[in-house]
Amino acid sequence: MQTQVLPVNEQSIALAAQLLRRGELVALPTETVYGIAADARNPEAVKKIFAAKGRPQDNPLIVHIAGMEMLAGIVSAVPERARRLAAAFWPGPLTMVLPRGPEVADVTCAGLDTVGVRMPSHPVVQAVIRASGVAFAAPSANLSGKPSPTNAADTLADMDGRLPLILDGGDSAVGVESTVVSLAGEHPMLLRPGYITREQMEDVLGEEVLVSHAILEKLRPGETARSPGMKYKHYAPKAEVTILRGSWAHYQAYLADHAGPGVFALCFAGEGARLPVPAIEYGAEGDGAAQAHRLFTALRELDKAGARVVYARCPASSGVSMAGYNRLLRAAAFRVVEV
Repeated sequence: MQTQVLPVNEQSIALAAQLLRRGELVALPTETVYGIAADARNPEAVKKIFAAKGRPQDNPLIVHIAGMEMLAGIVSAVPERARRLAAAFWPGPLTMVLPRGPEVADVTCAGLDTVGVRMPSHPVVQAVIRASGVAFAAPSANLSGKPSPTNAADTLADMDGRLPLILDGGDSAVGVESTVVSLAGEHPMLLRPGYITREQMEDVLGEEVLVSHAILEKLRPGETARSPGMKYKHYAPKAEVTILRGSWAHYQAYLADHAGPGVFALCFAGEGARLPVPAIEYGAEGDGAAQAHRLFTALRELDKAGARVVYARCPASSGVSMAGYNRLLRAAAFRVVEV
């Protein structure tokens, strides 16, 4: 299969819409990361996503819509909590897990009785959904397990020959996948952190948002993944990544003791020149949004630089920083060393 990469214009949007209606795949930019889209109601189309990514089929996908009216058939109920969060954060990088409707394909939801839905704010996604009339399932446009792409070039590096079209809409603004909150239970629960924080949702809902243990630790044996990003090793470069939790001085000392061929640092902005090993920087210390925006690109740069072992500075684990910490934990397969 030949993969076209086209700039966004009226003609390429029309082509993307045509492909989606025909049951084909399209990679396109969102405000979070680049995604692979397929008609969420068409099981054969959705199966092509799993094949293109090499993604396990027990890992559910998120359905993308362009208006509240598109929820009909995708979900079976829209709780009041969901309406309040939608009014505050849609369109935007928030996914809500809701009771599944009759029209969404079983493979889209990995057989669950719930479905994750979001209304992205990126104008390209909005235009493609409107032009096609298709609510589409869309995970990140990377090979399964690798860092998610935030631009068309990185998308092509993983997806060349695996799908017919990539729309090049420039760099994604956020840089990590959407926040996922479940509203299908008695209490709202954060399943995946992102740019929309737990604290922001609590302000809107006026109640506590619980935090799934799977954000900061592995799923327990036999436990079901209710959201993408919960079950498998994700976001990982080829190198072995270890997170170092501790002070700057202790981080420097640890790297000095462990320097060697292929050893790299993943550090905060402005720190690389003061380290005894080659370094890739991923945002200023304490700036969770900047870290999230830069993280996946930095992980891919480590691959391009030939890193074999990476020691990463540990971000904070609250607010927007929780998103970066969650992704790094999975990239590191939960290897964390106290220094």
